[in-house]
Amino acid sequence: MTFPRGGATGVGSLPGADPVDALRLVLDELPEFPHLPELPGRGAGADMIGRTAALLVDLAVDLTPAGWRLVPRSGTDLRRAREFLARDLDALTDVADGWAGPLKLQAAGPWTLAASLERSRGDRAVVDAGARRDLAQSLTEGLAVHVAEVAARVPGAQIVVQLDEPSMPAVLQGALPTASGFGRLPEVEESVAEQELAAVVAGSSVPVVLHCCAPRMPLALFRRAGAAAVSFDLGLVQDLDAVGESVDAGVHLLVGVVPGVDAALPAPKATASRVQAWWSELGFAADDLAGAVTLTPACGLAGATPGYARSAMTHLREAAKYLQPE
Repeated sequence: MTFPRGGATGVGSLPGADPVDALRLVLDELPEFPHLPELPGRGAGADMIGRTAALLVDLAVDLTPAGWRLVPRSGTDLRRAREFLARDLDALTDVADGWAGPLKLQAAGPWTLAASLERSRGDRAVVDAGARRDLAQSLTEGLAVHVAEVAARVPGAQIVVQLDEPSMPAVLQGALPTASGFGRLPEVEESVAEQELAAVVAGSSVPVVLHCCAPRMPLALFRRAGAAAVSFDLGLVQDLDAVGESVDAGVHLLVGVVPGVDAALPAPKATASRVQAWWSELGFAADDLAGAVTLTPACGLAGATPGYARSAMTHLREAAKYLQPE
């Protein structure tokens, strides 16, 4: 797949609770590279982990006061998550009827999923290699089913899957708290993290974007894991060598340039100038920028007001126009 030149897209989440309204907004404001929005404001099951749990094959989760937990059989919470996803897909069928072009879907990546789910007995699944393997395999199968269903509903879609890995830095640094909260889980070796993430990426039949808007994003690891694109907050990525290596390897960049919560936005041209200056610092030709970069919010927009979310997407679309060579 070739990513749109000088395009803009969303990270994933939006405020609100109506999937039809959210999809209309995305298709109106981000027509070159829309995404299937997530609406966590609807409650448990519409959050990132609940949404991803709804995709899992032959694994069940339930919600406890401490968060999501792996359980032997599905219950009310997982059924609710699957109902939310079904409504979103029905809305996509109605709103995107006849639409053709790139379309991005989002799910939690295998490490963030394992870091967020507790085992029925014990600590987080991330500490158990067998549990991680089962989760990764289930996620890979579930994503394949999800992609196939979206393709059947929107035949003209060129589907891209984004795996959200906000917990990856904490996994690598040994910064995840134990279930009790009094200790920290051991760090995971980078080679292990890369190998297990690469297996999920390789299992996808469509291009995969790896996203992390946390500090110390392991951009080089994401590239080595086979990402077609990496997504990050421009203000948090300081390893320009890793960025340059990704560009040289043909990895597309989804660059977060506006806050995910309400803030005063500069003129779109000013945002574009910031990106152009950063690109120049990387040492690449100005004419290559539009083909290598897609603009996004710094993170999801679920915490923003609806008015700001619309303004942010409009801003991104307008700023992206300035990235095109004259």
